[in-house]
Amino acid sequence: MDLVNVELLGRGIEGRGGRGGRRSLGRQFGWLWAAYGVSTFGTRLAFDAFPLIAVLVLHTGPAAVSLLAAAGPAVGAAVAVPLGPWVEFRRKRPVMIAMDLARCAALLTVPIAFALGLLGFVQLLVVSVVVAAADITFNAAGGAFLKALVRPADLLVANSRFESTNWTATVLGPPLGGAAIGLFGPVLTVLADAVSYLLSAVGIRAIGGKEPQPVRTGASRLRAGDLLEGWRYLLTHPALRPLFFNAVLVNGLIMATSPLLAVLLLGRLGFTPWQYGLAFAVPCVGGLIGARLARRLVARFGQHKVLFTAGTLRACWSLGLVFVRPGTAGLVLIMVVELGLITCMGVFNPVFATYRLDRTAPDRITRTLSAWSVTSKATTAALTGLWGLLAALTGPRTAIALAGLLLLMTPLLLPRHAHAPQHEREVAGSHL
Repeated sequence: MDLVNVELLGRGIEGRGGRGGRRSLGRQFGWLWAAYGVSTFGTRLAFDAFPLIAVLVLHTGPAAVSLLAAAGPAVGAAVAVPLGPWVEFRRKRPVMIAMDLARCAALLTVPIAFALGLLGFVQLLVVSVVVAAADITFNAAGGAFLKALVRPADLLVANSRFESTNWTATVLGPPLGGAAIGLFGPVLTVLADAVSYLLSAVGIRAIGGKEPQPVRTGASRLRAGDLLEGWRYLLTHPALRPLFFNAVLVNGLIMATSPLLAVLLLGRLGFTPWQYGLAFAVPCVGGLIGARLARRLVARFGQHKVLFTAGTLRACWSLGLVFVRPGTAGLVLIMVVELGLITCMGVFNPVFATYRLDRTAPDRITRTLSAWSVTSKATTAALTGLWGLLAALTGPRTAIALAGLLLLMTPLLLPRHAHAPQHEREVAGSHL
């Protein structure tokens, strides 16, 4: 979940306890953070559960597994397109609870169908579409809710805590999930993921408070043009436009090479599954380190400088994977490269999430975040398919090298100048 003013819900929520200790963002944020933590851990626990079910339970081939990995999120992104404008002018907390319950219900059909001997590939595909669409809608509503819940000055603190939680779950979830799959099968981890969304809904419900109904601007009914408003806002915003292209391209290129790395490491280089898991799990500690450093670095060097520097550095590591060789030296090289990449991401991500929220108008947040997520998922799916074809023609190492070279050019798309946050522009405008 990408959770990322004060005039609305957060009027009375002050950051307390900031002197000499951990800053408190209030009881309501505590419930939101807890809900995020339990659902994120459930998702990481069930990491790759659907492909494993397709292979181990349904005995499908590589083409079907690839279809499940790409088509589910892609179709889910398309389904989510009209939901962004619809959610924009509705209370966000009920939407978030509804999306949690929808994901829980969809996932629960998998163990139920398995127990009845009715589980099929089409059902997995439909469930993956529902979960992907609900993910995008939840994250878009969650970003708007967070901006209303905490002060602008506390957004970076909140996003850093979400980022730390995400990397903690990434370190612990997949190994525990792998052990659970080995003992009980992949269906059990899907059940655990479903329960995590139910617990998340309970946590969001416990936040309490009265959320005001957003005031709709413009036409009273949803129009076809509203579906494109998020993209229109992004593409005309001088601060968000370059960051949008940079983030979508970087994420897409990194994710597109993940299957190729699996083929290269587990196939041609002869790494064992436990070595492969170790190579990508241990460096996630860098995400924790980066997330904890983010606020200190911004306080010392400024938001834009940290955003630009961390964004540039995170593009410099992936090319090193081209030089991986068999054996211990190759394993160490992967871990060093991934540690550098993930540490830079740990710094960049909360600063990026805060920068994006700060510069998005309150009545555009949900549509903007929804458009961003839809584009990111669709681009990742397209680049994954394209790089798979490229690897088939040239080999995985060459395809990984090309992605690394393209990543080196992505810093050119980062914002070149600092732009005042939305709340600062509003204050400045009020004095004119």
